[in-house]
Order: sequence, then structure tokens, then C-alpha cells
Amino acid sequence: MNIQIINGPNLNLLGVREKSIYGDTSFEAYLEQLRTRFANITINYYQSNVEGEIINKLHEVGFSADGIVINAGAYTHTSVAIGDAIAGINTPVIEVHISNVYKREEFRHSSLLARNCKGVIAGFGMDSYRLAIENLING
Repeated sequence: MNIQIINGPNLNLLGVREKSIYGDTSFEAYLEQLRTRFANITINYYQSNVEGEIINKLHEVGFSADGIVINAGAYTHTSVAIGDAIAGINTPVIEVHISNVYKREEFRHSSLLARNCKGVIAGFGMDSYRLAIENLING
């Protein structure tokens, strides 16, 4: 099984930015934990702060990966284009958020991606990624 994780803008700063919201662990450190926990599957990781690069990655893997876990960051609430890219691929996509977006600013309560995703997981910290991977594995 081949899972692609895609992180959007500012998620390269995990572990150093807004620790009260996002914690103090870098994504790279957490990724090693995921790869150890799910040693029998391949977990690929991609992060970009650029909307078009995220779309290109979705196009690249969206017909070959077994599942995609995406945290599009603020693009979740603004990008029709990323939502359209998810709609245009065959691979199931799960939208994740580290924080509970519904406890935050009102603009974060709306997702332009969710309608094209298999599901949405929010508010479980980094564990949101693990929950998404487990769902993709178990179908």
C-alpha cells in the first residue's frame, strides 16, 4: 500500500509556530513515528506553501497512490482549485487538520475541499494523520 501525505502552507513550521495550537513536534519527527507504526506500507510526504505545486502533486499521485492524506492549511478555506483537483482524481483523499477548526475563527469553519474527500478528521493533533491512514488501510 502506498499513501501520500500532502501538507500545505506554513505546515513546514510545525514544532516552532503557535505551539499552543500545533504542538512542539516537527512534522518530520512525527512522520518517522508514522513510518515506524505503519512499517508495512509506504508513506510518502510532500509539503508546499504554493497552491499550484499542491495541485501538481495531486495530479501526479492521484491515479497511482492508494490514498492521500491532505492538510491544505489555509488553502482548505480558499482554494476552489485544490478542491477541483481532488474531484478530478481517482485516489481517495482524506482531509485532516491538527486543530479543531470549528473552535477557531469562523472562516476556518468552511472547507472547499471536504465535499470531494472521503472524509474529514480534525482536532486530534498530529494523531489526525494516523487516524486518516488507518481509515485508508481499513477501507
